[in-house]
Amino acid sequence: MKRSDEPPFTEPWHAQVFALTHKLAHAGHFTWPEWAARFAAALDEAQRNGAPPDGSAYYDVWLQALEAMLIDLDLASDAALGDLAQAWARAYRRTPHGEPVALPRGQAEPGAHV
Repeated sequence: MKRSDEPPFTEPWHAQVFALTHKLAHAGHFTWPEWAARFAAALDEAQRNGAPPDGSAYYDVWLQALEAMLIDLDLASDAALGDLAQAWARAYRRTPHGEPVALPRGQAEPGAHV
């Protein structure tokens, strides 16, 4: 359990994936209870498959559950998400240490050739 003096998000991407999920729910793509049920099931599955009990995989599971939900709702394809993950990996490897990682303009666009 987090202490009250700890930040709610330990990595910037944790806050970003949380905000993205909230925005998608607010836009009506799914309800927050639908998301909560999906995420709870994903957490249970991760624990059954050996996720660390310390909660360190929480946002990894969150991202996997969100990606699966986006695919199920036809808001994204597995291929497009894979391409985007590869583009981020390439950007990460090319970014000097200590600098923020960013995708080159246009690579986050649907159908972009990455």
